[in-house]
Amino acid sequence: MTDSLKTYRSKRDFRKTSEPAGDETPPAGGHRFVIQKHAARNLHYDLRLQVGDVLVSWAVPKGPSTDPRTRRLAIRTEDHPLDYAAFEGVIPEGEYGAGTVLVWDQGDYRNLRADKDDDGTDMAAALDEGLVEVWLEGEKLKGGYALKRIRGGHKPQWLLIKMDDDEADARRRPTSTQPESVKTGRDLDDVADEEEGD
Repeated sequence: MTDSLKTYRSKRDFRKTSEPAGDETPPAGGHRFVIQKHAARNLHYDLRLQVGDVLVSWAVPKGPSTDPRTRRLAIRTEDHPLDYAAFEGVIPEGEYGAGTVLVWDQGDYRNLRADKDDDGTDMAAALDEGLVEVWLEGEKLKGGYALKRIRGGHKPQWLLIKMDDDEADARRRPTSTQPESVKTGRDLDDVADEEEGD
């Protein structure tokens, strides 16, 4: 994925933001995921899946659901560096994505399409085809999720859908009932207050 972080870097002034520049490439080969809660102009959740040496990313305005009947819009954004998965902090005013970020969920994932005997599609091909199926092993989210591209263009639109499996639960509302960071236990206000106190 040569130069896959060019767009990411072009949108940020690393003299002003504490976001990682991605200059040092951590070891590739893992299957990590992270969901970051991001209070920018509009509160949303950023779903990121490690694919090779980057985090492939989507902005999910309403956050993930555990109800298979619920479809969530997911807008594909630029790839992020792997070390972004640990980022919590405040992106300063005037910078791209200005606002507070916390690590809402994290863990490993498995590519379900690669596991199917009649499919075997790797993640890069799944992204190209517009159908990603993963099993998340997070601290808040577990189970199968599908991402299906519904519109291409400059900002491709996808749907994030919880698969109907043993981890599905139409009654759970994790974005409401579990708002804190899984990394530090802080909520968005705590992160913002602590950054201002520095």
